[in-house]
Amino acid sequence: MKTAVPCYYHLDVEVSPERVGRVRRILAAHLRYWDLENLVEPVCGGAELLLNAIGEHARDKNTSIEMWWNGQHLITAIAGDDHDLRPDQDLRGCLEHIAVISDGWGCCATDTGAKVIWFSRRVRACERVPLVPVGPDPSLRAVLQVPRAAAVADVPAGSPDRVLEGVR
Repeated sequence: MKTAVPCYYHLDVEVSPERVGRVRRILAAHLRYWDLENLVEPVCGGAELLLNAIGEHARDKNTSIEMWWNGQHLITAIAGDDHDLRPDQDLRGCLEHIAVISDGWGCCATDTGAKVIWFSRRVRACERVPLVPVGPDPSLRAVLQVPRAAAVADVPAGSPDRVLEGVR
């Protein structure tokens, strides 16, 4: 079974309508490289939706996009530097869509006043590689009796014919 290696990707971009499609393709390429093909559509769709909303409502278009993969969850965070952007009002429809497509999401402000919107997706149990079933361990009640000591035949110690009694 393939084990997951933690991955991280960071991209700084000035949002414009023609760059949103490029950013989507870049994020999709990284997800495919990380063997997360099943997360391409929801993650890239959510990022594209947020970038379009930031492009429409924000004055400062400089945005940072980060993705973290820890083997179970993919977290995508988009940070906008516009101090006047109000996610609860300006991005309400976008956040409702993010809440539907993600397993968890949130919004917070940084020390510099930037707004960060993040959402996470986990790999579903049905999409994981199934484990090979293991037989049960034998119980202590069903133990075979092994002789405590085996007698050695009368053969010299250095001889290759030295064997345990009854094993020929």
